[in-house]
Amino acid sequence: MHYYHFDENQLVENPKMAVTILPDNLQIFKEMAREMIETIEENNLLQQSSVLIVPVGPVGQYSYFVEEVNTRQISLKKTWFINMDEYVVNHEWIDQKNLLSFRKFMNEEVYAKIDANLIMPVQQRVFPNPNDIEEIPTLLAQLGKIDLVIGGIGVNGHVAFNEPNSSLTVEEYLQLPTRLQEIAFETRVVNAVASLHGAYELMPTMCVTVGMKEIYSAKKIRLGVFRDWHRSVIRKALYAEPTTAFPVTLLQSHENIQIYCTKFVAQLSDSL
Repeated sequence: MHYYHFDENQLVENPKMAVTILPDNLQIFKEMAREMIETIEENNLLQQSSVLIVPVGPVGQYSYFVEEVNTRQISLKKTWFINMDEYVVNHEWIDQKNLLSFRKFMNEEVYAKIDANLIMPVQQRVFPNPNDIEEIPTLLAQLGKIDLVIGGIGVNGHVAFNEPNSSLTVEEYLQLPTRLQEIAFETRVVNAVASLHGAYELMPTMCVTVGMKEIYSAKKIRLGVFRDWHRSVIRKALYAEPTTAFPVTLLQSHENIQIYCTKFVAQLSDSL
């Protein structure tokens, strides 16, 4: 795994996915917000719908997105936000009052802050549903497209909650649709550090997630890496062979994928 020792120059020398190095987290979040805004504005000019798959993690882009929408009075009436995933407990969405709830975050930090005359209708704010797994595939078939995926990369290479599965071939994995998914142990630990001060045993063990099938079918995919442990993740994502043991590598063949990386992550750490 020689790529773990690539310095910043080597990292961008011959990557298998396009990568742009930006000064800091702020610039990554602004760039993601810009991509969202431009996609929506282009479709609005054509009087067409905009269909975005969006995350709760990373979330830094939303404050800039909301500010631009409100300041420039950009209508979201034709925009669909399909969230990547949500935690599941006892085969139901986690309680929306729970601090871990992605629905809680989107409602309070995104939708509630957009001007009422601009916000998309409630039915266009969609989460994968553990009790109606076919809802999103059916909806996407009706909409006929996904314009943009915004997201991050997990420590084990997951995108959304598409966790590693070495029992599947690359072709089989790329056909995985929206589904209930067990959350990998390493994902629970990393998420617990961010959300529960490291209490990983309190993290849900199940989720509902859009599949790699939906993500791969998008016109554009934009992923951000900005955490210290992303130093190894980005090197493996850009230089490892495609493998279902590290799912983001399967996106190397996508025709329009871009990874935004901070200079901090691009620089080689002494520990590597």
